[in-house]
Amino acid sequence: MNWISNVMPPRIRSFLRRDTPENLWIKCPDSGELVFHKDLEANLFVIPGSGYHMYIAPKARLDALFDGGVYELLPTPEVPLDPLKFRDVKRYTDRIKEYRQKTGAADTIKLATGKLQGFDVVAAVQDFGFLGGSLGMAAGEAIITGMQQALDRQVPFIIFTASGGARMQEGMFSLMQMPRTTLMVQALREAKIPYLVVLTHPTTGGVTASYAMLGDIHIAEPGAVIGFAGARVIEQTIHEHLPEGFQRAEYLQAHGMVDMVVRRHDLPSVLARLCALLTGAPRPSPVLALPAIA
Repeated sequence: MNWISNVMPPRIRSFLRRDTPENLWIKCPDSGELVFHKDLEANLFVIPGSGYHMYIAPKARLDALFDGGVYELLPTPEVPLDPLKFRDVKRYTDRIKEYRQKTGAADTIKLATGKLQGFDVVAAVQDFGFLGGSLGMAAGEAIITGMQQALDRQVPFIIFTASGGARMQEGMFSLMQMPRTTLMVQALREAKIPYLVVLTHPTTGGVTASYAMLGDIHIAEPGAVIGFAGARVIEQTIHEHLPEGFQRAEYLQAHGMVDMVVRRHDLPSVLARLCALLTGAPRPSPVLALPAIA
């Protein structure tokens, strides 16, 4: 027990502890730096000192992406909630309801359309905060809907990926979303609709094995882990020590798996420039220069 518990009267102790949010200060996982939550939020959840990119909720990401934070949310199709009647330590339906209450979202994918530095685009954001961003029927249908919207509107499609992989509670129904989304990517390509992928931390498993690595351009946020199997599983399989930074965005860029690594603050400008390059349209507003592509 500390001196406050030992010495201070109970009424004074309660006063000192009153109205103190648990997340008032955030600790950087990389440097250990403590950052005031409001300052971190204003900096798009990037630690000012270390540049570490922390988790950012879909709403905050969309607010930062679209011009003036103005966009229209697109509805996503409803799917069977529990096709396999799955249960582990709790029922799958109860787990879904818990995360819906926690995040305020129906599932892991949020769709929106609006203007990105003057360009009309459709964007999808995968939320790692909803069951680890796992790919299930709802996510697959949402991604396909977003791509179809981009096809119908003839505008670029941008997706921000973050996932631990396929959703095991849905079994083969989850795995089928990999070829289904892949077919829609091919439809975008045949229609010459730009498909831009922003890989965020982490993007792994079946998501990496499908739509996450099929973009026209692959951008990664600094430090993001991107891969199929985990590094420990790979080491145990091949019985070799992996290089430093293996599966990190910078390592993948150096080895040709990622086109560029871009800070979160620069993403709107870079994405707008890419939309201009891939559509052949003039840029409606000035943007930052692109970083060098490895």
